[in-house]
Order: sequence, then C-alpha cells, then structure tokens
Amino acid sequence: MATVNNLESLLASLTECTSGDDVTVRDLLNAVGRRSYGPILLLLGFIAVTPLTIIPGTSWLVALITLLIAGQIVIGRTFPWVPRRVLDISFPRAALVSGVEQAGKYVRPVDRVLKPRLAFLSGPPFIALAALVCVAAALVTFPLGLFPFGPILPGLTVLLFGLGLTARDGFVLVAAGAGLAGAVWLLLRVWSALPFG
Repeated sequence: MATVNNLESLLASLTECTSGDDVTVRDLLNAVGRRSYGPILLLLGFIAVTPLTIIPGTSWLVALITLLIAGQIVIGRTFPWVPRRVLDISFPRAALVSGVEQAGKYVRPVDRVLKPRLAFLSGPPFIALAALVCVAAALVTFPLGLFPFGPILPGLTVLLFGLGLTARDGFVLVAAGAGLAGAVWLLLRVWSALPFG
C-alpha cells in the first residue's frame, strides 16, 4: 500500500499496487488504504470522472459506495467499513489503467495548488457537514446516471472532497460544495426538460 496524499500518489498506487486482468473493489481500497476516509473518497471521485463509468452500472455502484462511506463520516465512525459483497465486485484493470493514463497530464498542476489551509474544515464538527455534501452528491448521481455524462459533476464533487480531506485543504472542501451546487443545477435543468418535468 502506498501513502496517498494527493492525486499523483493516488494514480501511482492504483497502477503499482494492482495487477492482473481484473481488479476488485477490495484491490483498489487496499491500494489506497482502507482505514482512511480521504483516500477512499478521492478514489471514488476519480473513478466517477474516468472512462470506467462507461461500464454499465459503474456510476451507480460508485455512488452507492460513496453514500456508504460518507454516511459513516456523518455518524462519526472512526474507520470506514465496506460490505464483503461490494469488495468482491470486479472490473477490467485495462479500463482503470486507461483512466490513470488520461488523468496523468492533469494531476501535477492540481497537486501544486494543494496545501493545508482552512484545515479546521477537515476536522469535527465541520467534517460531518462536508460529508453531507458527499451524501447529497451520491444521491444526485442516481437520477443523473440515466443521462450521458450526467454523473460527472457529482463525481467531481466527491473527488474534490476526497482531495481536500486527504490534503487537509479546506479551500478545496469549499470548492466541493460549489461542485454539488452545479450538480443540483444540472439535475433541475434535465428534469425541467423532460416531458413530465
């Protein structure tokens, strides 16, 4: 298991700590560290904005796990727990590697702006409020998952939340809230465009 403290270290851990034709959710969580909320949410947000979501049902699976993990932060659980049946879900490692390669050119500029600031937002009681943003993002993903590229904004929200929590950067946590606002706006626009909206 590698130490994950930014996007670059996340991508490195996903390629260096996994192998074979398929990877399971367990493999991914073991790669980033299963006892820390930040890297897990960073992982989930990353998956939500990569080509992995082309695989049918992936967006909803990621949203379900996000809901589970963020919910545990809200209730104050010290370490995250994931059901065994979810841990055993697998998908092609080639899709993961493709996502890592495509994201590689963007991570360094993002990582360069990360630094501990407004760090109090990454601790209690603010962390529970921030986790509610992730819960809302996960819930919004379910209806948006019915539309192409719909889950990108809520996925970005979770990515930013995981990044802010991992780097103890409260500014990024605030940005995650803006991402949620964008996702809700998108949902309302899509809903109003439907015949029954």
